[in-house]
Amino acid sequence: MPRTRLDTGRILAARQLIDPVFLDTPFYRCEALEPRLGCAVNIKLETANPVRSFKGRGTEVAASLLADAGRRAVVCASAGNLGQALAWSGRTRGVDVTVVASRSATTAKLDRIRALGATLEFVDGDHESARGRAASLARNAGIRLLEDSLDLETCEGAGTIGWELVNSRLPFDTVVLALGGGALATGVGHVLKELAPHVEVVCVQALGAPALAHSWRRRRVVTTPSADTIADGVAGRFPIPAVLEDLLLVADDVVLVREESIVAGMRLLLHHAGLVVEPSAALGVAAVIEDRDRFAGRSVATVVCGSNVDMAAHRRWTGGAQAREC
Repeated sequence: MPRTRLDTGRILAARQLIDPVFLDTPFYRCEALEPRLGCAVNIKLETANPVRSFKGRGTEVAASLLADAGRRAVVCASAGNLGQALAWSGRTRGVDVTVVASRSATTAKLDRIRALGATLEFVDGDHESARGRAASLARNAGIRLLEDSLDLETCEGAGTIGWELVNSRLPFDTVVLALGGGALATGVGHVLKELAPHVEVVCVQALGAPALAHSWRRRRVVTTPSADTIADGVAGRFPIPAVLEDLLLVADDVVLVREESIVAGMRLLLHHAGLVVEPSAALGVAAVIEDRDRFAGRSVATVVCGSNVDMAAHRRWTGGAQAREC
């Protein structure tokens, strides 16, 4: 395959830097979902760890390398999951962490960032405003800026998920991956294209935040004036050019899903898999819901990538009369 920025050797080496609590997460066939989705469904569960998302894999790599280099401070912009993961990884290695977040970010995620000892700074506006402020703080203070999906630690940390998928005993011919900034998609996609090229890599973005999907389709960076989706973890507006270049090499398709399909995916995962997930983690299931014919008869793997969700909102989305339709 053409070369991405990632390296499989570094991804394997990254496993030695990551706390084992984030590694070798459950990967299992969820037969209870199959009558409703029309295909074999295999779940890679990335929520059973201290930060309840896959982001800890990348922050473990980043914090380890920072500590080894004697650098003791780092700043990032985050909708919640990256900040929480970086706070956890920094705390265990003596690295001071500052997280810049939008005031509208999910309260449950922000509360966990504080509890883990990171400094929180808020900005008005959305995640793109937080990215700009984090970059300014890094320049002014002379500290490391960790930029999700651009920095290889975040992508190659996520790539360890791909290595675990390839080395599992479960057969699958398709993987559906949530697409936000691109770390998960490019990390897992790189490994699969190198070690299991027969597997189709389908990336899934919310229709209300389609910038990277549009960019992939047009083969150039496309920005959007706004992002409007309950899947806050994937609500970016300005794709990173280097990430797009990688995505063009590893993604076989990028699809968009509606909000109602995301909610339906969350309900299915709750009522038939016993999983409380945040909206971003239901994107893979939402893609199958919207196009059952495409996935019919296939063996599909999906990464359930996070469960940091406001529980009151989760009850609104998954409860009530609509839930009986699941």
